[in-house]
Amino acid sequence: MTWLITGGAGFIGSHVVKAMAEGGERIVVLDDLSTGRAERLPEGVPLEVGTVLDRGTVDRVLAEHAVTGIVHIAGKKQVAESVAKPLHYYHENVEGLRTLLEAAVEAGVTRFLFSSSAAVYGMPDVDLVTEDTPCAPINPYGETKLAGEWLVTATGRTYGMATASLRYFNVAGAATPELGDEGVFNLVPMVFERLTAGEQPRIFGDDYPTPDGTCVRDYIHVEDIASAHVAAARRLAADPDASLILNIGRGEGVSVTEMVGIIQDVTGSGIKPLVTERRPGDPARVVASADRIAEELGWSARYGVREMVESAWAGWQLRHP
Repeated sequence: MTWLITGGAGFIGSHVVKAMAEGGERIVVLDDLSTGRAERLPEGVPLEVGTVLDRGTVDRVLAEHAVTGIVHIAGKKQVAESVAKPLHYYHENVEGLRTLLEAAVEAGVTRFLFSSSAAVYGMPDVDLVTEDTPCAPINPYGETKLAGEWLVTATGRTYGMATASLRYFNVAGAATPELGDEGVFNLVPMVFERLTAGEQPRIFGDDYPTPDGTCVRDYIHVEDIASAHVAAARRLAADPDASLILNIGRGEGVSVTEMVGIIQDVTGSGIKPLVTERRPGDPARVVASADRIAEELGWSARYGVREMVESAWAGWQLRHP
């Protein structure tokens, strides 16, 4: 098979490209380089510069590279930005996906793997979030991911395409320092930024109904995200009738206070965190059940939280010497 990986020059995408290339898969990357960088790609992996919204480019890439499967990672992913620009997010994430799927159907592509998110669940009031937990996204970003899942599943069912949607939980870490996350939108890089500036890291609320009063999340190493994609792609290649929706998580919760403590230990910083007001819309606890992905793909996470922080810190130091 030949896999097209959209968004393959970005943070998560480049890790998926690395893992699939090392696994012997034949791949080509389509990326508009709005947030990705060409130098993230392994030597020998072809890069086509363009957007999934450009039907002509997509048609050409699918034909010239004889693509038979697609891993769709490209898209906008900042929650706050999605609230400020909902039309932009629906255009990029939903219309982009629709255009890509339409081209895939016409080109005879028979495998499709979609990058989704735990944001589809919204604020679940359960200890462990299973794939059957009701989806109630609370921001346009989560809405576009849920609409994307519906679109992928319906297309697969109608046109005989094997499909899978992977719901990421809180991604952190890096395979190598060069592949580290360059954005400052998640807890780990946000704390790095504050500590590097000699400022107190912020904890948004300590009065939640959790053991230490701070929010609890399921953190997953980006290398585990990548290995899950390899496992899912191989399942789709082997099972033409597959139609899967799976969580990617560790099934273990870590509080914000605990995570900040690990970051302080790894970085050697003694700066104490500052507790501020809650952020609107932050659920107290969101932790994945990872049972179904283990059953369906034989996959489980390998890395712990400290390994995520240590690898992320190495990348941060490379970019902020």
